[in-house]
Amino acid sequence: MGHMAIIEISEDEWLGMNRIGTGVDAILFSTPFCGTCKVAERMLEIADAAGTPATLYKINMNYAPKLREAWRISSVPCLAVVKNGEPVQLEYAMRSVDHIYNLLNHAEQV
Repeated sequence: MGHMAIIEISEDEWLGMNRIGTGVDAILFSTPFCGTCKVAERMLEIADAAGTPATLYKINMNYAPKLREAWRISSVPCLAVVKNGEPVQLEYAMRSVDHIYNLLNHAEQV
């Protein structure tokens, strides 16, 4: 597996993708002027470089009203761990790279 980095997509693109049966995805919900979001994104990149089964996406929360409502996302940054298109965990506290790495690598067992 090569280093995939984080794929920036729109809410509509995500909703049109039909991620049923595709393993684990992780979506970072952020906004452009959120400093902690930048830190979270950096940690996610490092965790990804260390190797994770998850496909990583980034969505601008300002333009994601459907997902914000459906998944009850209360603030940014929010890392949504997704299986078969449904969130299994919403993580608001990006405590460390290790924490994010473990989150992504244990999502398979959830």
